[in-house]
Amino acid sequence: MTAYFRPIARFGEVPTAESLPLAGGLCWFDTVAVHTRGGGVQSIPASELPSDVHDALVRPRPSVAGLDMTAPRIMGILNVTPDSFSDGGLFNAPDAALRRALAMQQEGAVILDIGGESTRPGAAEVQIAEEIERTAPVIAAIRAQSAVPISIDTRKAAVASAALQAGASLVNDVAAMTFDPDLAAVTAKAGVPVCLMHAKGNPETMQNDPTYDDVLLDVYDFLAERIEAAVAAGIPRDQIIVDPGIGFGKTLEHNLVLLRGIALFHALGCPVLLGASRKRFIGTIGGGKTAADRVSGSVAVALFAARRGVQILRVHDIFATKQALDLEWAIGGAAMT
Repeated sequence: MTAYFRPIARFGEVPTAESLPLAGGLCWFDTVAVHTRGGGVQSIPASELPSDVHDALVRPRPSVAGLDMTAPRIMGILNVTPDSFSDGGLFNAPDAALRRALAMQQEGAVILDIGGESTRPGAAEVQIAEEIERTAPVIAAIRAQSAVPISIDTRKAAVASAALQAGASLVNDVAAMTFDPDLAAVTAKAGVPVCLMHAKGNPETMQNDPTYDDVLLDVYDFLAERIEAAVAAGIPRDQIIVDPGIGFGKTLEHNLVLLRGIALFHALGCPVLLGASRKRFIGTIGGGKTAADRVSGSVAVALFAARRGVQILRVHDIFATKQALDLEWAIGGAAMT
């Protein structure tokens, strides 16, 4: 029976004599929850970890796209689309997108995620030429004025290729290279990092009664398989990021289970990205009819993830998130750098 090892991450407390650093960052753990399918969860001391799991959990993560992974980094969302769920239509004009990109850096974003196709539930696929037209000119304009790392949020090889030529630094694929298999070769040839996200189905159908045997372990297994596929395609393992895909083919309860168990994904040995900003479940639980009403809840989720060692937080509300992280890290005794 396969065992899955989830470190019980802590931050801002006095480490014990048995504590281990989590992924080379400022969180630590001395206890591990061991999950098995159908067998529940048991607790073991960190000292009893298998050697390979110990290495995966403790090993410092190399820099990705020039970003140090020892503390949480803020990825600012910039959707150059007319229909994204939170900011659709606000920044789809190139000049508005450029102004927003520069402002996001002032607010505290250290990497920008540019997307030209909405992947909200029910969204239709955008044609390749249109997606390139939306994204590549904006990336080129940002690159002409800033050296900030830029992520291209796309499922398509041709879109990624155009974005990389325009100056993008990372490929962020919500389909983990299952929608367009050629995307792996494009990413490997360019020598850039990739973020592999879990999604169940496509945006048009993914919220039609999604089901899992065990959502936490199913998502983990999917990401483990996609990491191996990316490595086989020539992408270095230390340049792969994983994202459990909150809201992508998940119910509210699925999202909560994934968040509670987010530290499990450190056992994959890769940096973890969380994109939960302004999503519907935040409004369902905490109130907020519109996406703009979910800022406080989004910050709360980001802080929860940061305390569990998540390295990249993909957010709309950059200043609010950075302010909260700065205070959390200062109180915990480790100023953000």
